Amino acid sequence: MIYLRSALFNAAFYLNLVVQMIIFSIPYFLMRRKAAWVIPKFWVRSNHWLLAKIAGTTHSVEGLENIPQGGYIIAPKHQSFWDAYGLLPYLDDPFYILKRELTWIPLFGWYVIKMRMVPINRGSREKVMPAVLEKTRQQMANGRQLIIYPEGTRRPVGAEPDYRYGIARLYAELDVPVMPVAVVAGLFWPRRKFLRYPGNIKVRFLPPIEPGLETEVFMERLIAETEAAVDELLVEAVRENPHLPLPELARKRYDALTAKQSVTVEAGP
Repeated sequence: MIYLRSALFNAAFYLNLVVQMIIFSIPYFLMRRKAAWVIPKFWVRSNHWLLAKIAGTTHSVEGLENIPQGGYIIAPKHQSFWDAYGLLPYLDDPFYILKRELTWIPLFGWYVIKMRMVPINRGSREKVMPAVLEKTRQQMANGRQLIIYPEGTRRPVGAEPDYRYGIARLYAELDVPVMPVAVVAGLFWPRRKFLRYPGNIKVRFLPPIEPGLETEVFMERLIAETEAAVDELLVEAVRENPHLPLPELARKRYDALTAKQSVTVEAGP
């Protein structure tokens, strides 16, 4: 049954994307840029509904009170395609730094250009970074939220952290808060697999890290706070979904965390 429900959801997901882009293209391009966010956010919400109804996968969000006003960097844990789009309804006016080639895709690329994303050319990072910083700074000045994944790419659940220093440079140059986000969507929407497992994806918006910290201090806080929350959500997810199949790395991490908890309880105060 899990294979059938996953196949049905995947078909519905892409059909929903194509149909909505066709139906809503005219009003989308006629609306003012920020007001037009209502259309992509409706698409995300409709995907949440489809995922819940077809695959039995819901989501819940904690820490909305931690979301600051104005411009800031949002730094989610990245394990799944779900967290590439699933957070958009909770953000006011987000944007991404993305590969320029994505803007060349018919219709999709036009949607991206409309939202004033920051395209990046392939080439030396040191050569393109000043231009990217300038464009990003302009968007931040308008009170927008930059979504950036600190590890750069999707990571398996339970894998060792691999945070890149690019986010530290943006943090220092832009002088804005960074809000870590813990999420373990990879348990229910695994990377590079078509299966969608039933259960509840938990998202936790953590308190922002205020600007002005030294690079090493910032990175230590970002990693420690994000990973601690991700570990908590992993343990909660496994306990609340005992039949959820765990990849090897996730199982090892869960076993290590629960063993540590058992030792702490036995030791007592």
